[in-house]
Amino acid sequence: MKIERVLVLGGSGFIGRHIVAELVRRGLKVTVPSRRRERAKHLILLPTVEVVEADIGRKGVLDRLARGHDAVINLVGILHGDFVQAHVELALAAVSACRAAGVKRLVHMSALGAAQDGPSEYQRTKARGEQAVIDASDLTVTVFRPSVVFGPEDRFLNRFAALARLTPVFAVPRPDARFQPVYVRDVARAFAVSLADASSYNRGYELGGPRQYELKELVEKVCEITDRPRVVIGLPDWASCLQAFTLEHLPGRLMTRDNYRAMSAPNVTDAPFPFGIAPQALEAVAPAWLAPAGPRERYPQLRWRARR
Repeated sequence: MKIERVLVLGGSGFIGRHIVAELVRRGLKVTVPSRRRERAKHLILLPTVEVVEADIGRKGVLDRLARGHDAVINLVGILHGDFVQAHVELALAAVSACRAAGVKRLVHMSALGAAQDGPSEYQRTKARGEQAVIDASDLTVTVFRPSVVFGPEDRFLNRFAALARLTPVFAVPRPDARFQPVYVRDVARAFAVSLADASSYNRGYELGGPRQYELKELVEKVCEITDRPRVVIGLPDWASCLQAFTLEHLPGRLMTRDNYRAMSAPNVTDAPFPFGIAPQALEAVAPAWLAPAGPRERYPQLRWRARR
C-alpha cells in the first residue's frame, strides 16, 4: 500500500508533534487540523506539513479533510472531560470519514489497559473507541496501546519535576500503581513504520518501555534526576481517593477520581516492542531535559511550552 499523504488527528499535541515530525523525516505530506491554528504553529515550519484550522468534532468536517489522503492517524485522547465524545464518537467519525473519502488505511491510538469493564471511564471509552476501529473490516487498521508516554514536553515526568520545585514532601496517591513508561520518539517511530508495513495490517500492538516502575519509584527517580531530594510518602487508598476528589475541583485538575480509579489496573505489558525498535530507557534519555541546566539549555523547552 503506497502512502504519500497522511491526515493526523491530534497532531498538534505532545505525542502528535513527534509523530508528525517523524512522518516528515520520511518524506510524507501531512495535514494537521486544529481548532486554533496558532496552537499548532510549531508544526507550520516543517516542510511538508499543512496546518488547517478546523473543528473535527463538527459534522462533515472530517469527511472533507480526509479527501485526497492515503491514510488517517487518530491520536485524539483526553485524561478528563467528555470521554465519550473524544474516544468513541471521534473514532466512529474517523472510520466514517475514511469510508466517505475512500481512504483504506487507518492507524489508531488506544491505551494500555483499555477494557470494556475497566475501572475508569477513560479505560472503558478507550476500549469502545478501539473496538469501533477494529470492527471496520473494510479498512486496513492498526491499533497501538501505549503505556504512559514520556518526553521533553510531557505532562507526566515534567509535572513531577515542577512539583519538586515547590514542595519538600511528595504525597503520592496509589504509590504501588504500576507503569511502563515509553519514550515518545519510540512511539513515533512505531506509528511511522506501521503505515506501509503489511505485517501491521489489522493488528494491535502494546507499547511499553524496557522497565516497569511503581508510581512512588517514578517520583523518586524524577527527584533524583532533577537533583532535588524530597521526602516521598505513599498515601493509603482512602487518602489517595480524598486527594483525587480535592484536586478534581481545583483549577488545572492535576488529578481526578477517574485517574485514581484507572491506576488500580497495572499499566504494563510483556509484549515485545514491534518492528525491531529497541525502546529507550527513561534513565538514558530523561536527564536530557530533566537534569539541572542553564538558561541556554532550557530555552528550546520554554519556546515549546509557549507554542513559539
